[in-house]
Formats: sequence, structure tokens, C-alpha cells
Amino acid sequence: MKILVTNDDGVFAPGVEIMVEVLQHFGDVYVVCPDQERSAISHSITLRQPLKAKKVGNFPGTKGSWAVNGTTADCVKLALEVLLKDTPDFVFSGINMGPNLGRDLYYSGTIAGAAESSLYQVPSIAVSLDAFHDTTIKAGQVKSLFYEVVEVILQNKIPKGVFLNINLPNIPKELCEGVSIVPLDMELSRYRYVGLNDPHGQVYYWLKDELVSIPYPPETNDYGKLKQGFVTISPITIKTYEKRKIEKIERWFKSFKYKQHS
Repeated sequence: MKILVTNDDGVFAPGVEIMVEVLQHFGDVYVVCPDQERSAISHSITLRQPLKAKKVGNFPGTKGSWAVNGTTADCVKLALEVLLKDTPDFVFSGINMGPNLGRDLYYSGTIAGAAESSLYQVPSIAVSLDAFHDTTIKAGQVKSLFYEVVEVILQNKIPKGVFLNINLPNIPKELCEGVSIVPLDMELSRYRYVGLNDPHGQVYYWLKDELVSIPYPPETNDYGKLKQGFVTISPITIKTYEKRKIEKIERWFKSFKYKQHS
């Protein structure tokens, strides 16, 4: 089994090292990651400057590892089209520092890595950890949680056109409540702009992550289950249209003709 690993925290992030160590138990691992942090770049790719893939040696036992001066989507696209001789069986993106919940679907580079792979019909999984600082991570407990989830996923077949978004609680396996398959809570808006004055009175706006101050969410969504101590898994489809919606809007224009101007 061949597995490609990418992320958006950069090639030297602790999460990617944890992921690689776990996945090496299941197959041959290749690593293609951004050369620096590329968080919240969504599904962007690099158009107006060349990309360079530099081999790195900080992942012992892998079959090949590269750092790319581009986005997460660049890394997956470059790996699948150029760097890897054969198409991998799975692509894993992460482990991201900080959970990816709700509307993060549209902002996250981690999720974009899995989405890009899904466009190539390669089964893919985005993985994030409910922790924001390296000092709060205990690698052993993260590996233990992640290993058993991976074991189940690799024994099954991810539906075509679907990728998985996984969030791991930052707790020991003994305290984990289990795995919950949940929808993304698209009502959850965790980032808000706040204004700050500089010494000259000019106002600047920064995005503030208000996740920790959000009122306790419903128990049925991704954030609620994660806070209860569950590993959450949200299946996400890349389908970009709905047949019924197309037919409805077609009816709007059924008798449409441009007006003739004299």
C-alpha cells in the first residue's frame, strides 16, 4: 500500500511527523508538504511563479519526502502528476494543529489537500487535532488515538467522490468517548474581525479565533461531539451541482430572450 502525506502547517510541523510514524505501520509512505506554514490558504494553487520540490531527510523510513514552495493543493497536485511514479492508494492531510470544524471547510489548507486528492479519484482523509500549541501535544496519546481510526478506515472503502474530515480530541485514548460520524456545523463561525488602533490612530483589522468562547454547541454536530471527547468524522462530497437545482433555474429562463433595442 502506498500512502501520500501532506499538510498545511509546513514540512517541519510536529503533526506531520506523528502522522508519518503511524502510517508507516500500514504501508510505504511518501511526504510532500509546503516548505513553510500555509494555514487558511484554502484550495489555492500557485500560477505566477515556479514551484521547486526540494528533497528533505527528516522522515526516516519513508520512500521519499519533499518540501515545496507552494500551497497544500500544489503539493498534492505536484505529487500525483510528477513526483510519484505510481498513484498512491490513499492521501492523508495533517495532522493539523487546531480542529477544522464547520465553515473551516472553505478556509482550511488541510481540508484542501484531501479535496485535491479526491479530484483525482484518490481516497483521501484530512486530520486535525484539538490543540493549538506544540507544548500541549503528547505525541504518544495522539498516535494511539489516530492508529486505531486509521486501521478501520484502511479496511474499508471510502465512497467515490467523498473524502473524510477527522478531528481528534487532545486527550488520552482511555478518556476518548469513541468515534462519532457527524455533519459539519455550518452555523459555526469561529473567526471574526477585531479592530485595533496603531499609535497614529489608524485602525487595522485582525481575524480573531473565538472558538474557545463559543457557547456550548449542540451535541449532534462536529464541534459538540469533539468537545464531549469523541473523535469526529465528517464525510464530505466534492459534488458541485444539484440536478434539481439546475432544472429549477432552467425554468427561470425557459422563455427568456434578450430584448431588442431600436
